[in-house]
Amino acid sequence: MSVTKEHSVISRILHKEMLDLLAKDKRIDGRSLSEFRKIEFETGLLKKAEGSALVTLGGTKVLVGVKVEVGTPFPDTPDQGVLTVNAELLPLASPTFEPGPPDERSIALARYVDRSIRESKSIDLEALALKPGKVVYVVYVDVYVLDYNGNMTDTAVLAAVKALENTNMKKFNIEGDVPVFSGELMPLIVKDYPVSTTFGIVGEKWFVDPDLEEEQASEGFTSFTYTRDGNLCAVMKNDQGYLSPPQIFEMLDTGWEKAKEIGRIMNWRSD
Repeated sequence: MSVTKEHSVISRILHKEMLDLLAKDKRIDGRSLSEFRKIEFETGLLKKAEGSALVTLGGTKVLVGVKVEVGTPFPDTPDQGVLTVNAELLPLASPTFEPGPPDERSIALARYVDRSIRESKSIDLEALALKPGKVVYVVYVDVYVLDYNGNMTDTAVLAAVKALENTNMKKFNIEGDVPVFSGELMPLIVKDYPVSTTFGIVGEKWFVDPDLEEEQASEGFTSFTYTRDGNLCAVMKNDQGYLSPPQIFEMLDTGWEKAKEIGRIMNWRSD
């Protein structure tokens, strides 16, 4: 109970400080309202995985590993491969992460990453069907939050897509209904590179890429994932805070501009 009270007091203090700064279009850490923290990435770190990527956004680090196996399709999508996304918030990453089964935050994170990949058609699930109705590739995307200093959402989407881009998987041929390893590897074809941008909301003000202090004091959060062509493919908002239509349209415009910048940092865009 004492931890909750302390957190509440700190949040109120930060909230007042943020209101004062945001009135001047400033932030606690000195960034502008539309400025992301530094983004860095590494690939190929997990040798036992078909693909992997570590993305660092400020003080937040997310590692994603990709495994690809052969299996059976879902009955309702017999002509498609299978995509499965799981997220784990490691207890060492934050005092608020606890060991045990997935909580609401990890489930929400996994679902958002899944939607971002699936709805952007980042990978062609139909192309992963070796024999429709019988044998397909199954792509497992495992998200691990290693260090948490705010905005694991955008970091996780970037790491997941970068890991998929880094994936080389076994090539199977079908003999009858049986998959047979050809002895060769082939890249997983990535057709789109979705980018998520998350906004923190305080009063009438909003800002991109909230860090941990800003998350503690914010009234709400909204995330948008954009395809390479600027189409929305995933949206997530927590159950707090109210957004007016003009605010939403302003966020969408700013989010798309930031998505293009981030895509260039990730070596995904040449424009």
